[in-house]
Amino acid sequence: MKFLHIADLHLGKRLNGVSFLEDQIFLLNQISALAEAEHADAVVIAGDVYQKASPQSEAMAAFDAFVTRLAAAGIRVLVISGNHDSAQRISYFSALVRNAGVYVSEEFTGTVQTVALSDAFGEVRFGLLPFLKPIQARRFYPDEKIETYEDAVRAVLRHSPIDPAARNVLVCHQFVTGAETCDSEETAVGGLDCVDASAFDDYDYVALGHIHGPQRLKRDTLRYAGSLMKYSFSEVNHRKSVTVVEMLEKGDVRLHTVPLTAPHDMRTVEGMLSDVMAMPYSEDYVWVTIHDELPPPDARVTISTVFPNMLKFSVVNSKTKMDIDVLAREQMESKSIPELFSDFYRLQNNDVAPSERHIEMLTAILKELEGEVR
Repeated sequence: MKFLHIADLHLGKRLNGVSFLEDQIFLLNQISALAEAEHADAVVIAGDVYQKASPQSEAMAAFDAFVTRLAAAGIRVLVISGNHDSAQRISYFSALVRNAGVYVSEEFTGTVQTVALSDAFGEVRFGLLPFLKPIQARRFYPDEKIETYEDAVRAVLRHSPIDPAARNVLVCHQFVTGAETCDSEETAVGGLDCVDASAFDDYDYVALGHIHGPQRLKRDTLRYAGSLMKYSFSEVNHRKSVTVVEMLEKGDVRLHTVPLTAPHDMRTVEGMLSDVMAMPYSEDYVWVTIHDELPPPDARVTISTVFPNMLKFSVVNSKTKMDIDVLAREQMESKSIPELFSDFYRLQNNDVAPSERHIEMLTAILKELEGEVR
């Protein structure tokens, strides 16, 4: 049994007003082609299909096209909902699409939903466990002490016995203790959402979602696939990939990863304005930081001629002594002249706001200029 393990598609994701949907569709097509080239039996998606619980129609259409292509190629698809998804929306029409080889986590009923797929060695039993909160588990097991996410997961697994002689895979969307996180993930304060890796000891392979950096935990067969693409500047050093899993006889699990190549990278750019302007033209998603002591007011617009997909622009120099994020053009257009002056003054004076006297002087000058124009 060979399957691809992916997760955290976040279809419909936007960052600073920029949509990633075209890049996401490009990567979904890349994964479809890989599944066909690898002669995969299935594609496993470990949650966070969409960026939000009520996804836009374009994001839903992209996922529909992806799943339809896989199903048409005879590749089964197994999907669970993540913390960004609506479990009800993900499970809609689940009974109908099952006939097409698409298995979706259904409404949670207290136990793990199981899907059995067969190969030359017998059955591989996939357990589908959507993102689980303690309150959901307490509904079904009111007599048990369930306070943390680990309590919830252990309770559900305890009430979902598996055959230890069979080959068992769990598809799960939780935060496992020890995982390396980044800024684009939502985790609970104080680590209350942590689940110890030992909770999954009975499974031959655990296909995890929720953490965006591809990584193993404790063993090679307990893995986060990582997100579809880079979704924050804390991920600039990530190498996004697809995990290809091949399950032979019981106890023989082989895997390798295949890099994903996005049409636009996400990276940081830093230097003096003149150095940045001398860099090659690039449509990557970038965060540009310049160190000029007196940057021109139109520095952001100037840099956008070299980096049109600049998502963030900062100035760090001896006056700011900190990372001051300069306003995007659309934000500038919505502000009044005194507000823009205040922002610029703070940029030049270590984030200190102008005094009332400064604003009064500016207002007087603006009135004088207005009179001259008239």
